[in-house]
Amino acid sequence: MKTRLGTFIAVLSTLGLLASCAQMGPLEKQSDDINKAAQNARTYADHENLAKQYANTAKEIQVKAEEQKKLLQHYEEKSYLYGRQAQDIQSRTWALLNKYQQAAEENIHQAAFHQRMASELAKRDYAAPAETPGQRNRENKAKVGSDPKDRI
Repeated sequence: MKTRLGTFIAVLSTLGLLASCAQMGPLEKQSDDINKAAQNARTYADHENLAKQYANTAKEIQVKAEEQKKLLQHYEEKSYLYGRQAQDIQSRTWALLNKYQQAAEENIHQAAFHQRMASELAKRDYAAPAETPGQRNRENKAKVGSDPKDRI
């Protein structure tokens, strides 16, 4: 009895260790990469690229959500095939579908945010005249010399 219990605990702890050491899925890794890039985004091009990445990720997640929707529909229509586990399978599928839909929505919001940032930076860069350091000094000297009060 004690050896069975000891073996059972050893197996459970090994499974727990393996589960905790599992690698991240491609979407989680991609999300981490995007989040790091978002923290370092400074230019128009950075925000434009981030907007595209978020939009692409949202499309991928929406495809996965559609797959889960089809599975859920199948599980609901053919629940008799799965016996007692039918409700568990349906609830897990529904939860995963919900998670995918929320993630897709969040990615769409992030894409819109970075698109707005990119357009604001593009407007600001377009509106600002291209100046060299020497030009600015000449303009300031010209303004100082043209004021009658400065001549006295």
